[in-house]
Amino acid sequence: MSTYREERRADEAAARTADREDRRLELEAKLAYKRQLAEDERAEKERKAEQARKDGEVKRRQEQAEARRRQDEKARNRAARVARIGKVARWVNANPVTVFVGFVMSSSVIPAVISQVGALGDTGVNVLLAALLAAMLEGGAWAFTFMGKAAEDAGRPAVKYRIATWFTAFVAAAVNYWHWAEKLPKAQWVAVVFAASSLFAIYLWDMKTHGSHGRTKEERKAERARRSHLAKRKKDHKDIAKQAALLLSAMPYGAIDEEQAFAAAWRIHKGAEPGLSPELYAAATNAKVALGAAFELGEHVRPEMVRAGMLASLYNPLNPLSHRPAQSVPTLDTPGSAPALQGSAEGPTAQAGIGVYGTPVYRKKASESASEKAGGNAGGDAGGNTPRGRSEEELEQLLPEAHRLASELVAEGRQISAASLAKGLKIRREDGMWLRDRVIEERKLHLVHGA
Repeated sequence: MSTYREERRADEAAARTADREDRRLELEAKLAYKRQLAEDERAEKERKAEQARKDGEVKRRQEQAEARRRQDEKARNRAARVARIGKVARWVNANPVTVFVGFVMSSSVIPAVISQVGALGDTGVNVLLAALLAAMLEGGAWAFTFMGKAAEDAGRPAVKYRIATWFTAFVAAAVNYWHWAEKLPKAQWVAVVFAASSLFAIYLWDMKTHGSHGRTKEERKAERARRSHLAKRKKDHKDIAKQAALLLSAMPYGAIDEEQAFAAAWRIHKGAEPGLSPELYAAATNAKVALGAAFELGEHVRPEMVRAGMLASLYNPLNPLSHRPAQSVPTLDTPGSAPALQGSAEGPTAQAGIGVYGTPVYRKKASESASEKAGGNAGGDAGGNTPRGRSEEELEQLLPEAHRLASELVAEGRQISAASLAKGLKIRREDGMWLRDRVIEERKLHLVHGA
C-alpha cells in the first residue's frame, strides 16, 4: 500500500515537474518570439529609416540637378539674349548708314501713307478702302523697287523696274500734292513737303543701292595708269602688241588675259621673259666678263689703282680740294719711284690702274731682273748647283699653256702668280715670272680691245 502511494506521489511529482518544464519552455518560447518580433521590428524600422534616407538623398540630388538645370537654362537664355543684342549692336555699328537710311525712309513713307489715307477719306471713301489704295500706291512703288533689286542681283536688266518705280512714286506724290494744295491753298509748301515724302524715300533707297557702286579714287587712278601703260606698250612694242592681239583673238574667250597674251608674244619674238632679250643677255654677259677681267688684273696692280684714284681725285677740276697748291703726292711705292708715275700716264688702261705690268718701265725692270737672275742661275749652273733656264723661244711655246693655267687660276678665284705658273708648267720661278708678265699683258690688251 505504501509502495503504491509512494509511486503515486512520485508520479504526481514527476507530472508537476514536467508541467513546470513545459511552462518554462513555453515561457522561453514566448520570450524568444517576443525578442524576435522586437528584433524584426527594429530591423524594419532601420530598413525604413535607411530607405527614407536614401529617398531623401535621391530627392535632394534630383532637386540639386533640377536647380542646376534651371540655372544653366537661365544662363543659356541670358547668353543667347546677350548674343542677339551683341549681334544687333555689331550690325548697327558696322552699318550705321543703313540704320539711318531706314529711319529716314520710315519717317518719309509713314506720313505719305497717312496723307493719302486722309486724302481719300476726305472724298468719302471708306477708311479701309482708303488704306488699301494708299498701300497700293506707296507699296506698289516699293514692290517695283525690290523687284528691280532682285533682277540686279540675278544679273538681269532692271531698267523697266526702275521706270515703274519712279512712275508710281510720282503718282503718289501727285495725289499728296493735290490733296494738300486744295486743303491748304495759302500754304503750298506743305503740299510740296507731303509730295516729297512720297519721293524722298525712293530717292534715298536708290542712292543707297546705286550711288556707292562707282569706282574709288584709287581705282580710277589705277585704271588711268593701266591705260597709259597699255598705250605706251603699243607704241614701244608695236609688233609684239600686234602679236598679242592676234593671240587673244585666236584663243577661246577668257582663256588668257592681255598680260598673258603679251608675255607669250614677247617670248615668241624675243625668246626670253618679258622685258629681256638676247641683246640684253649678251650685254650683261659681256659686262660681267669685262668686270671679272678688270678685277683679275686689278689684283696685280692694287697699289697703282689706289694711287691712280688719289691722283684722279687730286686733279679733278670739279673737286674743291684740287684747287689747293700741290704739296707732295703720296705714293705707295718706294720713295722717289718715278716709274709708277710714268706707268700711270701711259694711256687709259694705265690711268685706270690695270696697265702697270705692260708699261715700258716695268718691262725694262722685269727684263733686267730676269737677266740678272738668269746670269746668276747660269753661274750657278756652271758650278753645278742649279739647272739652266728656258730660252725665249721655249717660253713662247709654253705661252698657250700658261694662258690656260691663268684662266684656271682666275676661275678658282686665285691670282696669276709666277709661283703658280712655274709649279703648273714645271719650270723655274724666273721663267714663271716672264710668262706671268706676258700673260697679264696680253689679257690686258684683250680687255682693252674688247671694251
